[in-house]
Amino acid sequence: MTQDAGQGQGAGRSGGSDLREVVGLFLRLGFTAFGGPAAHVALMRDEVVRRRGWMTDESFLDLLGATNLIPGPNSTEMAIHIGRLRAGWAGLLGAGLAFILPAAGIVSGLAWAYEQYGTMPAVEWMLYGIKPAIIGIILGALWALGKKAVKGRLTAAVGALALVLYLLGVNEIALLLAAGLVVMLLANLRNLRRAPPSVTSILPLLGFPLSAVSGGAIVFSLPLLFLTFLKIGSVLYGSGYVLLAFLRADFVTRLGWLTDRQLLDAIAVGQVTPGPVFASATFIGYLLGGLPGAALATLGIFLPSFIFVAASHAWIPRMRRSPWFGGLLDGVNVGSLALMAGVTVQLGRASIVDWPTAAIAVLATVAIQRGRVNPTWVILCAALLGAALFLLHL
Repeated sequence: MTQDAGQGQGAGRSGGSDLREVVGLFLRLGFTAFGGPAAHVALMRDEVVRRRGWMTDESFLDLLGATNLIPGPNSTEMAIHIGRLRAGWAGLLGAGLAFILPAAGIVSGLAWAYEQYGTMPAVEWMLYGIKPAIIGIILGALWALGKKAVKGRLTAAVGALALVLYLLGVNEIALLLAAGLVVMLLANLRNLRRAPPSVTSILPLLGFPLSAVSGGAIVFSLPLLFLTFLKIGSVLYGSGYVLLAFLRADFVTRLGWLTDRQLLDAIAVGQVTPGPVFASATFIGYLLGGLPGAALATLGIFLPSFIFVAASHAWIPRMRRSPWFGGLLDGVNVGSLALMAGVTVQLGRASIVDWPTAAIAVLATVAIQRGRVNPTWVILCAALLGAALFLLHL
């Protein structure tokens, strides 16, 4: 039975069966969702909209827009939102943990190998096929979501402009906010003089930054490790490159606990493993404090996402019912897809490097769009095909 996320109700009506379904889905995605946030969103959309009918594309877009208005990893927050909608508070926790823990476990294993051997196990053979397949999966989601997000000339123009400005290097958070405000104001321009929005109608956006952990402490301690990652998880918007800047400022420059090489290796591990890119925190925590450090780093960077989603989930249907904030969501939604398209262009340049990878991208796109193949199987087949081609040095 299809559920509309805009209603924000119906969660948990099937009891434990819904919770098991939610946990099973996100546990599988936690082990197979390669490619970063844009790919994760595409995979989630395929599962919860196309295959399972838990919500409509419009509702999925509203959740996506809401995650872009709060700090933290967008794909993880999407998992938490979907779990809350489908299976209540237990689903909120279950979906988030199921999506996060596989990545944390895999990254901890890689961190152990890195500590033992001074390098990471080779993953080129796997990524050679997976990365171009991810492009096909994202393109399928962009096409489907774009048809719902572009509601007229205004949203089409705002989305196109946001894409161009993103590719020119304009800050992504500024673009999202500008897109939302432009659509909100222009869509309600006729009513602006008659009924300007009152103070009580303004929804405060979530995301209260914690004050930076200060004091110049140099000696490593687990509590300071936890608090540093808690601060980062509470204030960080943007991509893995923004995460890199935050981590370097704290762990390399201020605390002096990591070298630049260790930091770059941690970011690389987060990018090449399935699940959230923020699992780089687990890698750093393990290097600095073993398994306790990995656990505390993971808890610190992801805990704010659970809190922000729990606090904001009930506001989404209210925002959609308001002409003003409905316009804001429409603008943020189309801006989010523009950023997703921009990331796809950048990923495509790095992923499609020769004719075999171009062929994999085309086959993946056809399989998703025409064959309606489960993306998980597309990724697994691409990994095997990539391994064979890589071993043949093609």
